[in-house]
Amino acid sequence: MYKKITSADIEIFKSLVGAEHVYTDAETLEINSKDYTEDLSFLPEVVIIPANAIEISRIATYCNTQLIPITTRGAGTGLSGGALPVRGGVVLNLKKLNNIILIDEQNLQAIVEPGVINEELQNVVKEKNLFYPPDPASKGSCSLGGNIAHSSGGPKAVKYGTTKDYVLNLEVVLANGDIINTGANVLKNSTGYNITQLMVGSEGTLGIVTKIVLKLIPLPRFDYLMLACFENNKDACKNVAKLFQAGLTPSACEFITERALQTSLSFLNKTLEYPPQSKAFLLIEFDGNHKLTLEEEAMQASEILYAHNCLEIYTFDGAEQKENIWKIRRSIGEAAKHHNIYKEEDTVIPRYYLPELLETIESIELQYNFRTIIYGHAGDGNLHINILKDNLDDHYWEHTIPKAIDQIFAKCFELGGTISGEHGIGHVQIPYFQKFIKPEIIEIYKSIKKTFDPNAILNPSKIWIE
Repeated sequence: MYKKITSADIEIFKSLVGAEHVYTDAETLEINSKDYTEDLSFLPEVVIIPANAIEISRIATYCNTQLIPITTRGAGTGLSGGALPVRGGVVLNLKKLNNIILIDEQNLQAIVEPGVINEELQNVVKEKNLFYPPDPASKGSCSLGGNIAHSSGGPKAVKYGTTKDYVLNLEVVLANGDIINTGANVLKNSTGYNITQLMVGSEGTLGIVTKIVLKLIPLPRFDYLMLACFENNKDACKNVAKLFQAGLTPSACEFITERALQTSLSFLNKTLEYPPQSKAFLLIEFDGNHKLTLEEEAMQASEILYAHNCLEIYTFDGAEQKENIWKIRRSIGEAAKHHNIYKEEDTVIPRYYLPELLETIESIELQYNFRTIIYGHAGDGNLHINILKDNLDDHYWEHTIPKAIDQIFAKCFELGGTISGEHGIGHVQIPYFQKFIKPEIIEIYKSIKKTFDPNAILNPSKIWIE
């Protein structure tokens, strides 16, 4: 159904944005053919780097009339294939839309473009004693536009929520080239359908985000960080629910298996002391404005942990120590990719059932003879399960391992969870989405897609196959 791009189309694109911003060379196409998802690659036919919403509008208008697919790309750090140009066509690279337009200290808001890197915004607002909490592991490289596409979370989501909880308004270019604002720059809005939240998490399939209005909050003055060690996964994850049942609200509660920890330590060429029998860890952080209160919360947490099979607890006092342990945690995904081909599953369930899910995964590992690196945001029930290819042959990897993933997802749904907490469906999770999401729900999604993008040119072959 899609048109192959011709030399005449290329000339049109050059007239719309300038010849120097239209690329057809092999190197640029290759760079824009992949993201962080496994080892997948799909070559686009052209890469366009626009400068503003007007240029994007012109490109969308032309592509819509010509039935040329558009894949919008941010920093390319996604893990579900959301930025893969599966149908060729145009990759719209938004790296030039990287301005922090306004930090509104009076209203605690930020107005930014989608190409701004997450950590850059965090650092800028921190200087003004403000806080933007969503902090994916790739915060140093991922773009805010990509965070919008997947409603990204991160360790702080357990206390502060995910990207969707901070988006107030969006400027969006629709498939036909229309430029709209989805809401208003206000904290409450009950004026019709919530198009803003519909766009958040839609993976670029409904529109192209060109401006973002974000809510900010005051920066917490203090934090307290601790690492708890356990003999097994079950003991570690049992403690997660117990902390919350005791009335504690950590700002982070991360689960890490020893294999995940050692993979990261090896990648970073670092060492970390812990009891030799430790096989699982919880990285727990409390933050707030009263240091004494944090110390009391940490003491209460320690009592709970030690009462339920914790081997040892280490605390990290200085900024350098804290930065070091967080770097180890945040580098696990990159380290896993560096050492091995893997399939990453982004499971999420009610946190009380984490021990049961981990027991199921361990059983499936034995049944299908593969290894995993498991870590994630235990406080909100979101585990990242990296299935390692190791020496498995290609046929087994592509045809048998998906059966194991089916069983993992089936357990997630049995426990009241679902197949993605923050990475999205993208391209690689389509088979599981179609299997586990009810057909009537998928039909509603398709109706929404048809309303916003009747010719299906925006990020095709994502979430489902058109």
